[in-house]
Amino acid sequence: MFLGEYQHNLDLKGRVAMPAKFRTGLKKGAIITRGIDECLFVFDKDEWQKLADKLVALPITQANSRAFTRLMLAGAAEAPIDGQGRVLVPDYLRMYAKLDREAVIIGLYSRVEIWDKKVWNKYKYRTEKQSEKIAEQLRELGI
Repeated sequence: MFLGEYQHNLDLKGRVAMPAKFRTGLKKGAIITRGIDECLFVFDKDEWQKLADKLVALPITQANSRAFTRLMLAGAAEAPIDGQGRVLVPDYLRMYAKLDREAVIIGLYSRVEIWDKKVWNKYKYRTEKQSEKIAEQLRELGI
């Protein structure tokens, strides 16, 4: 289970340290891919397998299914954690997420997200301003 918000810097090689609390859940290896909202998703191998199985089962005759499957699967890369707890973020994923020097790593229970600090702060501010409206819509879903 991944929870919390942490700030780390990317080094010159594009590596970022995973929070110590997350390393245990990722010790079998991690998969990093394009996320939604200009961030990156990081999954442990078991969660990745569940998601990948669902994605490949989507109908290829539907454009949205093909597009989302391509976004997630074609952008994926194995991300082993090195001895210092870092993962290498491939260049194309750093460009996608606009990752510069400062990153925010957040735990969302079954996945980790990596955000550029500036992008995260804008997103968080916008979301916090709409929190009442969002909560009301989620109530309609039974949450």
